[in-house]
Amino acid sequence: MRGHLLGNLARSASAITLAAALVAPGIAAAQTGDTAVNAQPGATEGTAGSTAQQTGQDPVQDGEEIVVTGIRASLNRAIDIKRNSAGVVDAISAEDIGKFPDTNLAESLQRITGVSINRVNGEGSQVSVRGFSGGFNLVTLNGRQLPASNVDTSGAGDFARGTGRSFDFQNLASEGVSALEVYKTGRASIPSGGIGAAINVVTRKPLDSREDGVTGSFGVKALHDVSTMEGEGARVLPEVSGLLSWRNDARTFGLSVFGSFQRRDSTSAQSAPNYFTVVPTADVLNPAGPYVNGQTQIENRPTTPFTLVPNDSRYQFSENKRERINGQAVLQFAPTERLTFTADALFAQNRLEEQRSEQTNWFNRPFGRIKFNGNDVIATPDFISETINGVKDQGFEQQFRATKTQLQSYGLNGKWQMTDRLTLNVDGYHAVSKSTPDAPNGTSVTLMSLGAPVISSQAIDYSSGFPRVTQTINDSINGNGNGVLDLGDVGTQISRTNTATQRQRINGGRADFGWDLGGGSRFDFGGTYTDSQMTSQRVQTQQQLGDWGITDPGIVQRLASNVVKTFCLDCKFDKFSTADVKRTAFRGNAVVLNDIFSNFYAANPISTTANDNDTVGEKVWGVYGQITWKGEIAGRPANLLFGTRYEETKVRSVAIQAIPSALKWDADNDFSAVVAASGSPVVQRGNYTNLLPAVDFNIEVFDNFIARASASRTLARPDFGDLFASTTAGPPTRPVALGGRPTGQSGNASLLPLVSDNFDLSVEWYFKPSSYVSVGFFDKRVRNFIGKGVFNRSLFDLRDPSSGAAGTRSGTALARLQALGADLSDVNLFTYTALLQQNGGNTAQADATFQANRVNGGALNQDYVNSVLQAIDIYANGQDPLYNFAVEQPINNREGHIYGFELAGQYFFGNTGVGVQASYTKVYGDVNADIAADPNVNVFALTGLGDSANGSIIYDKNGLSARVTYNWRDKFLAATNQGDSRNPLFVAPFGTLDFNISYDLNDRMALSIEGVNLTSEPLVQYGRDRNALVFAQELKPRFLLGARYRF
Repeated sequence: MRGHLLGNLARSASAITLAAALVAPGIAAAQTGDTAVNAQPGATEGTAGSTAQQTGQDPVQDGEEIVVTGIRASLNRAIDIKRNSAGVVDAISAEDIGKFPDTNLAESLQRITGVSINRVNGEGSQVSVRGFSGGFNLVTLNGRQLPASNVDTSGAGDFARGTGRSFDFQNLASEGVSALEVYKTGRASIPSGGIGAAINVVTRKPLDSREDGVTGSFGVKALHDVSTMEGEGARVLPEVSGLLSWRNDARTFGLSVFGSFQRRDSTSAQSAPNYFTVVPTADVLNPAGPYVNGQTQIENRPTTPFTLVPNDSRYQFSENKRERINGQAVLQFAPTERLTFTADALFAQNRLEEQRSEQTNWFNRPFGRIKFNGNDVIATPDFISETINGVKDQGFEQQFRATKTQLQSYGLNGKWQMTDRLTLNVDGYHAVSKSTPDAPNGTSVTLMSLGAPVISSQAIDYSSGFPRVTQTINDSINGNGNGVLDLGDVGTQISRTNTATQRQRINGGRADFGWDLGGGSRFDFGGTYTDSQMTSQRVQTQQQLGDWGITDPGIVQRLASNVVKTFCLDCKFDKFSTADVKRTAFRGNAVVLNDIFSNFYAANPISTTANDNDTVGEKVWGVYGQITWKGEIAGRPANLLFGTRYEETKVRSVAIQAIPSALKWDADNDFSAVVAASGSPVVQRGNYTNLLPAVDFNIEVFDNFIARASASRTLARPDFGDLFASTTAGPPTRPVALGGRPTGQSGNASLLPLVSDNFDLSVEWYFKPSSYVSVGFFDKRVRNFIGKGVFNRSLFDLRDPSSGAAGTRSGTALARLQALGADLSDVNLFTYTALLQQNGGNTAQADATFQANRVNGGALNQDYVNSVLQAIDIYANGQDPLYNFAVEQPINNREGHIYGFELAGQYFFGNTGVGVQASYTKVYGDVNADIAADPNVNVFALTGLGDSANGSIIYDKNGLSARVTYNWRDKFLAATNQGDSRNPLFVAPFGTLDFNISYDLNDRMALSIEGVNLTSEPLVQYGRDRNALVFAQELKPRFLLGARYRF
């Protein structure tokens, strides 16, 4: 039925203008004298204090104006917007000039029903609305679309690339914002791009000021992050903001400027292992395979079709710096009462820096002991141990990550009251967002792999969901032999860099005509045009130093003892339990280390392993018509908003494709690409048109009780990364003969947008001043979800030196290893294949050399293995088959049904000043991830889908405002098809307890104190099983002590 209704709405689009003329006489007969509030984007702009009356109260008499500030005033304005809007609209307003309820805009948004947030280093970053993550939501500034760029190097983002549309709210300072509006139902006048919601950021305008002359505020805060007690960051840092507004007495000129500076230092202890590999259980339990042998102790032998196998465990300690600068300027000129010009500019800069030290344990295999948990869907180890014949290395990679994001927006607007009933609004703007490298060496990420070849045995306990590591150290073979792990045992392996840039530019304009039909009813029509261009570039390099086998132990002490320091990384954790015996780790500046050792190994070339350059251009033009009717039905006030929007989108995608000439086999399970220095342009095109109808209806069923119904069609465009024309070839994570699989990716510029048919029902009861309850239901039927088509094919004629195919060197090596009774391990296969390459294919000579270097007929001597890894890289030859890549290409092949309920309420206890506020959102959908899915088949699921809730206790009276809030988000899916086993990425439930207290010393001066994450809630991400940890980060509270002066 609903699809039929929307179809009829769509087909009626061409009759909008005619309908306006035909219904005008009838509208006039049915109208009341009240004014309808349509709540278009920016309708609340300039508000800084609640005026006239509070929601639910009788009107103020005799023209008296009461100006109220504080938490309650902010909540009252939000209620007014919610109540008076035609559709489902929620908002958050500033408590006073230059004072927003939270220090972070995303953290404010999470208090709105249906809105939840993602966090980076404990701060709100991107938002999800009704289960739709950031890229599915449109973010505008005063009604203008904001460009987005984000090279997210946090977590496991060493090789990150900016490809998304999701706006990062970290970039904007909250003090410069007047209000946030969240439009959850479609509106013909709002440009497309948000299936979850359209979020409008409203800034202050000088001619909207309540007072003539100069007004404004200046605020300072002292920020203390508790985590800095564990590192070298500053304990206390400043936050400064100021807003100045001027309007002349004649109200014809106005100027406002805003500026802010904020810096935060923090540290965190983390664990970020690689994704677990999904392996058929029969292969895991096969004693002739790479995972176990005849001596392996297997407990709780699994019977599930697939088993999760870990590749490593990793601990990290990060020291972070964040510096944010914001500036705004608005100039307004109103030469007549009917004409107003507005010019505005915004600048935002956010610099993020992270120095991270890592402690890594790789598994050599076969395992000595493996114990599985009770997961009856996909078996996962609880415990793994192995004893090394000789010693293996432990990794101590040093990482330096730094990015700078700049956002600039410039606009010019003219509003003309042409006649008493006709208005014209013309608007044009230019906006650019750019994320660039910001490290001293010009990179986004620098990775310096250090290691110590001293591990003789290791065991990892996964049963708690966090890896607990136990190791045995033996430095008498390849170390300095003093019986302890120290800097004299540490050597180098490789250095890698990632230099990534994302830039989006938007030029846009619109013209809107309004025809006032009287009594609050009107007809609006207009057109919009947006020209967007997004460019994403990434260059990766790699240089061999001491190589993976660490041929130079002790060199770090000789050349960089003043840079690398010893510390206890295990000791940095307090939420998660590490091993009982604390281990030694090392930390140093990766950029400085890279300079030292790159020069020392200058004879080793720096190779380019990736060179990506993609540009996606989108040109969107649209026209709309919209009728607002206000009147009465059966004597009760009612509103109807009906309109439709037509849009055409043209896409042009250009890739400068760097072609790899080989994927060489570097070591046992390490491959790298040899990439050409230059490339050629590859072009793809796409286009589509959409008709987007929308209708909102509400009626005040009885006094202060409003019922709403809305139906609309909205769309969201694919992520830019899905539209790229480029094709990449990725190496396998281990030899193909032993289960490795090369992967590839290709974009598709012909993708269609996601289209959602939406239906909303809600009721709201405003039962007393500053108090209400609401219940809402939403239903979204989405088509054109982007799935992944996997196509098995060769790429760039690349050949596979590790295939194990008969007649190849690796095939001969595989056969000889079986004949010699040697384990089919990555190390053995590489070593034997290297011997064949070294001696021209002589198997007898290779057998003799291989056998001579086995320890008691078992594993190879580690020193010999290291020498082979150092000396030989294996390139494919003419006998090797072509790689068979699993190439992923996005396609429109999925549909989804998402629905849910929203509950919200607010209540103040008379004149006590005490109030409570709470909301809860329950989301359902048929687009969930299957943890037992075949690792060779892509999984389709909607990211961001999850329940959320928050509750606040509020006090606001006699100049004292206080709020204690708990925000909670349930488990949700953050990503799909991660790694070569196509793993899902889940985020565990997360909740924070925050508080905010402010006290007005007088009419102009106020003091405040804020606390965030008082319970030190950690962030946890995992794969197909809770034991399959992907990222765990301990987060600490932060406190802000501030003062604000208003004038």
